[in-house]
Amino acid sequence: MKEYRKGPVLLRGRNVPTTSTSERLLDEAPHADWVHGDPWRVLRIQSEFVEGFGALAELGPAITVYGSARTAPGTPEYEQGVDVGRMLVEAGYAVITGGGPGLMEAANKGAAEAGGVSVGLGIELPMEQGMNEHVNLGIHFRYFFVRKTMFVKYAQGFIALPGGFGTLDELFECLTLVQTRTVRRFPIVLLGREYWGPLVGWLRHTLAAEGKIAHHDMDLLHVTDDPEEAVRLATARHHEG
Repeated sequence: MKEYRKGPVLLRGRNVPTTSTSERLLDEAPHADWVHGDPWRVLRIQSEFVEGFGALAELGPAITVYGSARTAPGTPEYEQGVDVGRMLVEAGYAVITGGGPGLMEAANKGAAEAGGVSVGLGIELPMEQGMNEHVNLGIHFRYFFVRKTMFVKYAQGFIALPGGFGTLDELFECLTLVQTRTVRRFPIVLLGREYWGPLVGWLRHTLAAEGKIAHHDMDLLHVTDDPEEAVRLATARHHEG
């Protein structure tokens, strides 16, 4: 039976909602009901920040790892994710992922098997939910923006394995935060030259070439095929600082 977590509440069967909390928050309501409901939502949002800060405040050094939820176990990409999680723990870091399946699961698996802290930051979604079994510190969020704050606030770097819209969303948000110096000493590493190469080429030969970004902005990205190098690059500035 399908399960759905709505904050601390577990729902099954016909009780599973067809919309998420974030969707309802952003819905363009045709009536003025939001005037009465939205102020109360602020308290729920506040509680999510408090719970997230409380759970992660003593986490210590950590790296956020992102990648596709659709990558199957046993594939080369999955095994690379396991290697990344393991090597991050061996380097003295906790591993933070979105807590889902695929490459998130792979990184959590590597971290947990190495005896480290394996963090999963889940999100309430109608069609995709569940914390993978390798997470040993998990938090479920209702609101994307609260969850995204946790990904950056408690990490010293970011490793992106091949992924889809969610991975790209986090990647470009991190790039924007570093470019604008909102966050500092935050390395961004892309693992997989064949996968990320076309995107990096477009950034360099279209955006930078047309002046949409500065040429030196490309230095914010590090691309490699080697999980060991990815870990070294993601942790280098923290060690330097």
